[in-house]
Amino acid sequence: MFITLEGIEGAGKSTQQQLLCDYLREQGVNFIQTREPGGTDLGEQLREMLLHQSMCTDTELLLMFAARAEHLQQVILPALATGQWVICDRFTDASYAYQGGGRDVPTARIAALETWVQGERQPDMTLLFDLPEALGRQRAASRSAPDRFEREQQAFFQKVRAAYLQRAKAQPQRFRVFNGYQDIQTLAQQVRDCLNPLIT
Repeated sequence: MFITLEGIEGAGKSTQQQLLCDYLREQGVNFIQTREPGGTDLGEQLREMLLHQSMCTDTELLLMFAARAEHLQQVILPALATGQWVICDRFTDASYAYQGGGRDVPTARIAALETWVQGERQPDMTLLFDLPEALGRQRAASRSAPDRFEREQQAFFQKVRAAYLQRAKAQPQRFRVFNGYQDIQTLAQQVRDCLNPLIT
């Protein structure tokens, strides 16, 4: 199974990824935990650039997919080929949300890169943690120094959130949407309930 977690800054997806991985480990599921951008040595270098260096929108999008291409070929596809689950913090839906929604990149341009880099490979399930962007920004501000994305204005995150919800509505067979406003343990239990039928 290829499971991705998505959401705006402060939605709780990274916390839920760790709790989910702890649960899968308890259930004896063989899995790897990874993230985007990142997941490989090259991907982590690109992540640092993407989060902290100024660049134009086209460069940002191309670097995201460059990191994704490496991630797929070096980590995700080999793991799936050996029967491992892959639990990934963000994937291509983030490009549609952040570069498409937030930066107004045409969807067709992102779709062309998606087809080039991953073909028909899609996550088996995407867990989307949704909450009002103002609350997400408030939560994110309590963490370490903000990166280049976290410094964006609220209007940016409004568009990102809207893009995520639009994709979830268009692909209900893949997306599961969770209310990120709930407390951590309640949310974690809902995630487990969602995935339990897939654990054999």
